[in-house]
Amino acid sequence: MTERFIGLMSGTSLDGVDGVIAQWQDGRMEVLQYASTGFAPELRAELLALNSAGEHELHRAALAGNALARSYAQVVDRLLARSQLQPVDITAIGAHGQTVRHQPGLWDATGYTLQLNNPALLAELSGIAVVADFRSRDVAAGGQGAPLVPAFHHSVFGGAGSLRWVLNIGGISNISRLEGDDIRGWDCGPGNALMDHWCQLNTGNPYDDGGSWAASGQVIPDLLAAFMEEPFFQLPPPKSTGRDLFNPAWLAPLLERHAPGAAPADVQASLTAFTALAIAQDMQRHGAAEGQTLIVCGGGALNQNLMQRLADLLPGMAVDSSAAHGLPPLQVEASAFAWLARQCWQSLPGNLPAVTGARGPRVLGAIYPR
Repeated sequence: MTERFIGLMSGTSLDGVDGVIAQWQDGRMEVLQYASTGFAPELRAELLALNSAGEHELHRAALAGNALARSYAQVVDRLLARSQLQPVDITAIGAHGQTVRHQPGLWDATGYTLQLNNPALLAELSGIAVVADFRSRDVAAGGQGAPLVPAFHHSVFGGAGSLRWVLNIGGISNISRLEGDDIRGWDCGPGNALMDHWCQLNTGNPYDDGGSWAASGQVIPDLLAAFMEEPFFQLPPPKSTGRDLFNPAWLAPLLERHAPGAAPADVQASLTAFTALAIAQDMQRHGAAEGQTLIVCGGGALNQNLMQRLADLLPGMAVDSSAAHGLPPLQVEASAFAWLARQCWQSLPGNLPAVTGARGPRVLGAIYPR
């Protein structure tokens, strides 16, 4: 039996939408097609602004959700055209939406997570059923609602018994620890979010291509130490975070106190070192050792300076791009949401309670019929 699902992901990096058509045949997944689109500058700016309270934000959030659904539909159209498939050939689309608030760790009625989206509009535009709202059921069950990808990482990258790690570096970094059937995962802290912000602010470029600008600077030790004093890093898993914490308002007072007048390239070098150190320290706390493998995906896998810093901090470990393990870095998260859509469609759990802290396995997602 052949099943095809589309997975769509627009992450905390806010650089656009990645999409895949994933096909399952006899239980094995294969990516048939990949497509992406960047966000229009005004949509990116609005999505970033909606991470904070503002005037008329309910109205603006609804309009942004509509615009996001139209961007998703553009990627779906490209995927179908490139693969010469029709909407009827796709079982469903998994569309995560754009996270603008993530406050799950309150363990009472005030905990919530919010992803902008309009899955009904996406179903209408595409003619394909849509699965969306993946996080809220896990939060309702006492979980963090994130990360949701470790089970997928295990299905694609898990080794028989050997401990290996899968690291996604989007706007926020999250790690999966895979040891046989013992699967753990958590958010480590900032990924590209702060680096991209500083690069945009000082160079006008949306990101530090290959990490070359960071490589031209020097790490500021006092600043790096101040970054690492953030209490989030001392929390044990399950834990998750987002732009609610790691944002320009978090960064600005630390720069003023510990690096006044610093060269912008030195700050970029320090932010890159910060992302790598937060990841490496978390891994070392949980059993990272020589001879193990770290598989890196997401946009951060394309940052050679960041990858080298990870390798330096984790001596004796193989630090590989996910491309070396069969799935290019920009296709992994979109594939994960195709997988999660399939889990929902088959009424199978999508979360791992050991990862999110939920009271038990839950079917994740709400279905909007074609």
